[in-house]
Amino acid sequence: MGECIRVAETGLTRIVGLLGERELQPGDGLLIVPSQSIHTWGMQFPIDIAVLDGKWKVIATRRDMHPFRMTRMFWKAAAVLELPSGTLDSTSTCVGDTIEFDRVDMAAQSVVK
Repeated sequence: MGECIRVAETGLTRIVGLLGERELQPGDGLLIVPSQSIHTWGMQFPIDIAVLDGKWKVIATRRDMHPFRMTRMFWKAAAVLELPSGTLDSTSTCVGDTIEFDRVDMAAQSVVK
């Protein structure tokens, strides 16, 4: 799913997110912790998102989310994983899957549970 997942866990890094970037390369992503919703205002490219609970279980997805959109609030969410558009389909990631993170390089892999 991703070989280089950055973590946005401070107020500033969560606010900035992917703003100012021109694209996400395959294998890249941004894990926003904590987060219950996201927006793509000011972004220049579409993304896929996986909304995760506290155990990294996927509780919602949105594919090909274009710029200047926003999600609803996911009250049970702990984090949102932003990925290059097409990643969720290419990895067959869906609601109910669990995402595993390798803390060494923050690689993420979808695991069907």
